[in-house]
Amino acid sequence: MPRHHTEQATTATSAAGTRARHEGVSAADGGLLLLRLVFGLLLAGHGAQKLFGLFGGQGLTMTGKGFASLGYRPGRLFAAIGGLSELLGGLGLALGLLTPLAAAAVVGVMINAMVSVTAAHGLWADSGGMEYNICIAAVAVAVAAIGPGRLALDHYLPWGRGGWPHAALALGLGGLGAALTLAL
Repeated sequence: MPRHHTEQATTATSAAGTRARHEGVSAADGGLLLLRLVFGLLLAGHGAQKLFGLFGGQGLTMTGKGFASLGYRPGRLFAAIGGLSELLGGLGLALGLLTPLAAAAVVGVMINAMVSVTAAHGLWADSGGMEYNICIAAVAVAVAAIGPGRLALDHYLPWGRGGWPHAALALGLGGLGAALTLAL
């Protein structure tokens, strides 16, 4: 076979493979969807515990008293902010909707949890430490960096591809929100 026929065949095969990858759902897309759904929906459920007393939670009044005992005043307001951040951040990650902002909400809540509750107990969760909070924040920033994948509402939007700017936005806004909350 002449050389140009081989190049044309290789180009055609490569183009067909590229089209197939863009048309089908990859294992990476499926895995990212699984991660987002499990992580996001469990986090949203945790927020619903705080806000509405669902899933065995204490509800806003009791959660507000707990926040007040940690020095957040007024406790009920900060409990609502924390609960909404978990609920909406979790739902945003699960749906792949406004992913960098959803990740920022999660990061902000986790930084507050570390500073106000778990950091005093060290790293490991079995001692009440911040291991769990670090993992949650890291997953949120990682999803912002990777992007929510093809099976997300953000897929066709400019911020739906992920990247360093999206990870930096999630970490920066989350840190800023946490700093403002802790300063009040």
